[in-house]
Amino acid sequence: MATVELTTGNFEQLTHAEGIALIDFWAEWCGPCRAFAPVFDAASDRHPDILFGKVDTEAETALASAHRITSIPTLMVVRDGVLVYWQPGALAEPQLELLIEKARELDMDDVRRQLANTATP
Repeated sequence: MATVELTTGNFEQLTHAEGIALIDFWAEWCGPCRAFAPVFDAASDRHPDILFGKVDTEAETALASAHRITSIPTLMVVRDGVLVYWQPGALAEPQLELLIEKARELDMDDVRRQLANTATP
């Protein structure tokens, strides 16, 4: 599956649906972003059941700002509408595959319970 361009117009709808979404915040001028792009694209081919989205931080400054992106590339993982991973830096293929495996293994009922217990009243 090809990666999807995410914009302010489609971000919420596509990333907050059921399932897993991996979001790559990047920019054309960023060397590490360009190095990570083939790894991200190859993973999207291996995992067609996962949404792989890219946010061009130069074109989508409001979206990058809303998600507090201060360093690129930054990778986010959303599972069933819940942000479960947010980290700047490019990953090598084995690291990205491990992250995908861990996202698949999450017990989302447990994650939601933990979030509810840490929420302030």
